[in-house]
Amino acid sequence: MDDLPDKPAKTDKPSKSQKPSSSSSGVSRRDFLKISGVSAAVPLVTQVSAFALAEGEVAAQGPGKVPVSLNVNGKKLNASLEPRVTLLDALRDQFELTGAKRVCDRGTCGACTVLLDGKAVYSCSVLAIDAQSHQITTVEGLGEPGNLHPIQKAFVDNDAQQCGFCTPGFVMATKAFLDQHPNPTPEQIKHGLGGNFCRCGTYAGMRLAVMQAAKTKGA
Repeated sequence: MDDLPDKPAKTDKPSKSQKPSSSSSGVSRRDFLKISGVSAAVPLVTQVSAFALAEGEVAAQGPGKVPVSLNVNGKKLNASLEPRVTLLDALRDQFELTGAKRVCDRGTCGACTVLLDGKAVYSCSVLAIDAQSHQITTVEGLGEPGNLHPIQKAFVDNDAQQCGFCTPGFVMATKAFLDQHPNPTPEQIKHGLGGNFCRCGTYAGMRLAVMQAAKTKGA
């Protein structure tokens, strides 16, 4: 018995259910990824900020509310808005100009169309803070009950609406279009209003309305 070799000392092996402690490496994989992402982003942000300052750009504003002054339908309107607020939200929620409608809220349907320096734009895709120093015209600035703008009257005369939700956007798009094409052809009208959608499908009446408005303006 004394000649048998000694057995190696028994060692405890970790069970499969046990996970290696994070203290062994000091940093977990999740923490490592977080640290790596932040470390990579900081130099980039610093470079962008330095470039903006070097170019003399306006310093970033927000995220809190800042004074915003808009020229809407010839009137100066003031409000305190977060920089992320869109022109559509400012018009509807701050100034109670609800002609521009929120439908897709993605700049595809045209229901929120307004004029910015005479050009048709989707107000859901324009920040209110960026619309400062520009002339903004909404459907409320074209006419009013009893004194309709020729375009508005043409839409009524030709029954160019059903639910009416898209109508203000079409009216504003038509205004911008006719200012550029006072004597349009049917094909030009079809192309010119292609950025606005009508779920009710009243396109035929709308095109007739545009033709009538063009003749009225030219008369």
